Amino acid sequence: MTLNHPYSDIRELPEIIPVFPLAGAVLLPRGELPLNIFEPRYVQMVDEALTADRLIGMIQPLPSGNGATPPPLYQIGCAGRITRFAETGDDRYLITLTGVSRFRIVEELTGAAPYRRFRVDYSGFGADLLPGAGENAVDRESMISMLRTFAESSKLEVDWASIDAAPTETLVNALAMMSPFGSNEKQALVEAIDLKTRAETLVALAKLDLAERDDVRPQWH
Repeated sequence: MTLNHPYSDIRELPEIIPVFPLAGAVLLPRGELPLNIFEPRYVQMVDEALTADRLIGMIQPLPSGNGATPPPLYQIGCAGRITRFAETGDDRYLITLTGVSRFRIVEELTGAAPYRRFRVDYSGFGADLLPGAGENAVDRESMISMLRTFAESSKLEVDWASIDAAPTETLVNALAMMSPFGSNEKQALVEAIDLKTRAETLVALAKLDLAERDDVRPQWH
């Protein structure tokens, strides 16, 4: 999605952002993440983001948090801009975040807000603001071939016409966001240095998943 307010330099992004920790939900540049917001603290977060720069950071809690409150987080997430917004009439919001740029956590801030706020650093992620950056380096044919194998093995219904028509960046990031892998694997996709590495990681994870399924199938002799 093209933003009404595009960012051309990471220095334009706010140093302090609200963060929504959510296991299994990852956001990537120009990817779209629909969210159903119902907890009062996050309803307030959306209210306040809408009156400010409309940016919210998405990040995963660490699986090894051992029930700590608040849970420890991975160090890298992605800031998204609220690009769709609807009230439901029952104190919920349906929003869509469109990914802008990844960030690295610097420190958590304390204050009166019931949701978590962090000082973040976008340095090292400047290419996230460039649509299509790194597309030419992606082995698209190999990635789609593995996707077909994975989809057939998983009995997934896939709109292949849409996949064939999608720009490479959109395809890689959408597949990474909707992939069925665990938190650690999804975080590896978020932290991939560039689009080529993310595509290669997707293929590697799909191959590993298929190999593990083969290992647990009964062997007939």
